[in-house]
Amino acid sequence: MANYWILKTEPSSYSFDDLEGDTSTVWDGVKNAVALKNIRAMRAGDEALIYHTGGEKAAVGLASITSDPYPDPEADDERLVVVDLRVGRRLASPVTLAQVKADDAFADLGLVRQGRLSVVPVPAAQWKRLLRMGG
Repeated sequence: MANYWILKTEPSSYSFDDLEGDTSTVWDGVKNAVALKNIRAMRAGDEALIYHTGGEKAAVGLASITSDPYPDPEADDERLVVVDLRVGRRLASPVTLAQVKADDAFADLGLVRQGRLSVVPVPAAQWKRLLRMGG
């Protein structure tokens, strides 16, 4: 059974457009202990929403996790782990943080409760609702 995630990124650093151009990437640069714990829980076949931070604050596209977590080959710190990601489809309409916060169904979602967390698990029912909101 797949798990679902929100992966947050500053679009000026790496955007969904970049992922579409690359088609796949290593999801790296995560240093927060809780976010790293979430990456360690990822498995190949899991699905992710790519969420743009900064001025945009919206989920904009889908991606698939294509590897289990492994040590970051670019880091000199064994605590840092990464996963491989493959682009999915762009959402028909971005799902904004304001929309999510306005919907009581998301009151316990990490995106709302832990706003600075860059890797957020999403329960299946909330995942389906987010996809419906994004068209």
